[in-house]
Amino acid sequence: MFIKSIPNMFTVGNLFLGIISIILVFNNRPDMAAIMVVLAILMDGLDGRVARALNVQSEFGKELDSLSDVISFGVAPAFIMYVTSFQEMNAMGWIVTAIFPICGALRLARFNVVEGTPGYFIGLPIPAAGGILSTLALFHNDIHPFILMASTLALSFLMISTLKYPSFKKLGLRKSTIWVTPFLIVLALALALLFKGNLAKLIFIPMLLYALYGLKKNVEQLILRKKRHQAILDEPINQEIRF
Repeated sequence: MFIKSIPNMFTVGNLFLGIISIILVFNNRPDMAAIMVVLAILMDGLDGRVARALNVQSEFGKELDSLSDVISFGVAPAFIMYVTSFQEMNAMGWIVTAIFPICGALRLARFNVVEGTPGYFIGLPIPAAGGILSTLALFHNDIHPFILMASTLALSFLMISTLKYPSFKKLGLRKSTIWVTPFLIVLALALALLFKGNLAKLIFIPMLLYALYGLKKNVEQLILRKKRHQAILDEPINQEIRF
């Protein structure tokens, strides 16, 4: 029974960190709030891998994971952005803040009921979107609020889009290495407390590259399909000319 509960403990840890993130941002600690979201991403990445390593996947765990993700990667990042950048925008700020977790919830609901392409996610995963938004908010002194608002809406759209993003689920854990995970979490927490805002800003870069990579790959595939379609249309014309 305890073995079956281990993955859910990671999921609850993810949810706990998301709630702490919301509390921190309303106590004027957006840097630590963003760090909590980053640590929640680590927890979210471990729960599924631990479940597969122990062979204890369950529908309960799947639903708990989705509910936790809405809070940690939807609500918490939206509040971080709102508190740092959108408070002076009144109703417009409220609407954009609400759109992000709503799109995140739609993304998770679709993930739970629609079978995706093996090796890929359909739409930007909500942990990546939440990680980008929460760390992007730390640059609020350097970026105009309207650009931050446009970025929030862009991330919301990417989550509910049909763009394909590479999945790293195959990079699993062996059952014999699960004992390492608590030390990994403690190390991540120590680094977060040691470097605080600087670490969160650094993590923004690879997550942004992931979002842009998926967008780039889909644009390239769209261009390639159009070229193939045009080549098919041109083929009869070329045959008539040769005749």
